[in-house]
Amino acid sequence: MKFWIGVASRDHVQRGVTGGFAQLNHGKRAPLKKIAASDGLIYYSPRMSFPDGEPCQAFTAAGRVRTGGVYQADMGGGFKPYRIDIDFVPTHDAPIRPLLSELEFLPDKTHWGAAFRFGYREISEADFRRILAAMGAELPG
Repeated sequence: MKFWIGVASRDHVQRGVTGGFAQLNHGKRAPLKKIAASDGLIYYSPRMSFPDGEPCQAFTAAGRVRTGGVYQADMGGGFKPYRIDIDFVPTHDAPIRPLLSELEFLPDKTHWGAAFRFGYREISEADFRRILAAMGAELPG
């Protein structure tokens, strides 16, 4: 089992929570191919909405990958993003700033935003569980 952070605006994350799916890097396939069934995924949202919404800077959803099968969805207008199915758990948003000193995957506490620049990343189980606790949740199973 691996643990991941995905980066997306809060409004996009909520669409995925409602639909039970995750997309990464604006619907690219390659990042999703690295994620397997039962892996954990937490979303970090730098903004409330894409592209120019108010700052959010919080972890906004968490779940476990259902099957790991990557598929393509048609959202209209020629946009056909790749997705995986996620079983999201109930959470509340957790601002990142109170967690900065505790998270191992953020070695540079001054320029912590750089850790999210590629749109997704693997993190340790310990960091995953710290963030989940801050979100008032834990993964079942």
